[in-house]
Amino acid sequence: MPAAKFPATPKSTSRHAVSDKETDPLRAGIQSVEVGFELLNALSQAPGALMLRDLAAAAGMSAAKAHRYLVSFQRMGLVMQDPLSTRYDLGPAALRIGLASLSRLDAVKLARERVDGLLAETGHTVAIAVWGNQGPTMVHWAEAPQTVPVTLRLGDVMPLLTSATGRCFAAFMGSEGRDAQRIAPMIREELARLKKMPHNGPTLQDVPQTLREVQTVLDETRRRGLGRVVHSLLPGVAGFCAPVFDAQGRLALGLVVLGSVATLDTDWSGAPAQGLLRCAQRLSADLGHAVTALP
Repeated sequence: MPAAKFPATPKSTSRHAVSDKETDPLRAGIQSVEVGFELLNALSQAPGALMLRDLAAAAGMSAAKAHRYLVSFQRMGLVMQDPLSTRYDLGPAALRIGLASLSRLDAVKLARERVDGLLAETGHTVAIAVWGNQGPTMVHWAEAPQTVPVTLRLGDVMPLLTSATGRCFAAFMGSEGRDAQRIAPMIREELARLKKMPHNGPTLQDVPQTLREVQTVLDETRRRGLGRVVHSLLPGVAGFCAPVFDAQGRLALGLVVLGSVATLDTDWSGAPAQGLLRCAQRLSADLGHAVTALP
């Protein structure tokens, strides 16, 4: 008996069939949602509530078009309008979404996701430091192919005055409030230890010896936006540390680039320093910090 022949299965013409375009997350989307988001984005960047004409202009659309979106956003609680001034501002639903997002952020996790890219960009060892019980503490470490001769380990606490990490934390944590009261005695203790260092020990450079010199170093760190040491931690070693801030403007962690002075460009405007600074600013923005201008 000849084998039974079955008709070829036709290609599906069902309304449930999904095209490549519909499954491509980069191409599929709803344009009106993206357009409406520009209004919410404009409100989030404004210093306060906005008049309709100003909000529309900031979002790049006509006032009539913006008003239609705002009516829907008001119904959803994303936007509210002051009945007296008629100005628009973010509503309670936007606040709930923002707070939920912030509560789920893990600064160190987000920073670790950027370490490989920063290592590839700078070509030097990259580390992450957070404030621990004893001071700025290394919690993640990624070595460059040409390892810098530094015997640092995870959990090491960095000095405040002779490491880029310490200078970064001292500058951006210790300017005011409770943190300043905690850091000030630590700086005095470290100064006392530096004065007792044996003269026949390793020759270190750019090491402050007085409180006035400390203030000069920390002022420059704030002005430059990151800490730097050259021959200060160890002879022949240089490093930068950039601060990463959270949504409340608190120092969340420090991003570190470390290398030999023979290969690491130690100029403030050099590629390693500027690449590190850009990465830290973008991470701060992802954590909800208001960064004035992203590079």
